[in-house]
Order: sequence, then C-alpha cells, then structure tokens
Amino acid sequence: MRIVVKLGTSTLTHATGKLNIRRTELLCKVMSDLKNAGHELILVSSGAIAMGVGKMNLARKPDDIPSKQALAAVGQCELMYIYDKLFSEYNHTVAQILLTGADVEDPGRRENFRNTMFRLLELGALPVINENDTVATSEIAVGDNDTLAAIAAVNIQADLLARADSIKFSDYNQRVDQFNQQILGRFPANLLGRLTFVREAQAFR
Repeated sequence: MRIVVKLGTSTLTHATGKLNIRRTELLCKVMSDLKNAGHELILVSSGAIAMGVGKMNLARKPDDIPSKQALAAVGQCELMYIYDKLFSEYNHTVAQILLTGADVEDPGRRENFRNTMFRLLELGALPVINENDTVATSEIAVGDNDTLAAIAAVNIQADLLARADSIKFSDYNQRVDQFNQQILGRFPANLLGRLTFVREAQAFR
C-alpha cells in the first residue's frame, strides 16, 4: 500500500516551537515499521517555521513575511536533520522535496515531480514533502499542507492519505466531509483511484 502521511505543526512541536520529542519519535517509529511491513510511505510535514522559531530562541512567531520565510529556511534544516536521525535508526533514508504552487500547476514541472517521486519510492527512500516557504508568496503558494498532501496523494496514486494534526477526534467526521468537498473535490474522479482519507488516530492505532 502507498500511504501519504501529513503531520501538522501542533503534532510535531510544543507551543514553544521546540520539538515534541516523544510524539515525533513515536510517529517515526510507527512509519518505519509500516515501511518494514512492505508499505510505501510519503511524509508531508509542516513545522518548518515553528522549528525555526525554536531554533532561534524567539518568544513568538513573527508576523511579517520575510521573517517567516527566513525562519522556514532555518527550521527546514532542523526538521530534516531530525527526520534523518530518527529514520536512520531504523535503516530508512529520507529525501527532501520542497514545492510551490507553480511546481504542481505547470504540467512539465508536475511531471518532473511525479517522476522524481516514483523513482524515490523505487529506491526505497522515504520522501519528506513541504511547501517551499522560503520563496512561496500568495501568488505561488500551494495554500496549506492539507492541500499539498492531497496533491501529492493524487499525483503519486496513493492508496491512503492519513492526517495527524490538532483537530479534536469528535470533529473528525465533519472535517473529513469538509476535506473531501473542499480539497479532494477539486480532482477528477478518475485521478482519485482508491484514495482513502483517514485521521492519524485511526491509521496508526
């Protein structure tokens, strides 16, 4: 099974911007075990800006775009260092993919993205996808990582899209309906294939 896992900022970090070590280690351990069981894993990860805030020891996230983009540059390095360290403990290799809206809207660049992803999966790597916040503006931004995860899942013909974020479990069914209508509803039915959307609490129990 080909599984896309989307991790939200609140899942990976504390309110301080510092890494939630126990939760992140557990998620990486579970994903590594899924790979060991023969599944293909693709990780769509938020958290770059928050990690940058923590790394630079700032009291809060700034409001201006240049500062957010600068912190994303710092935080993305930290995020990949952590993923590389944790997944390497289970003999899995991560690969970084940074995207903007233009990369998935232009047919040629989208095809390059698909080819790269398929080859990485063939090689047994674990791709880690994030929006390229250091250059993304309102004109080229994908929008959010929920949308990015859906785009990735559809383009690489995933079987399952699992999301781990801060939504309350009681709101799960309502949020699934909204997600299906607002995001997955943008794609032609023939592209969705067997894609199923679940929340992390169901996927990883």
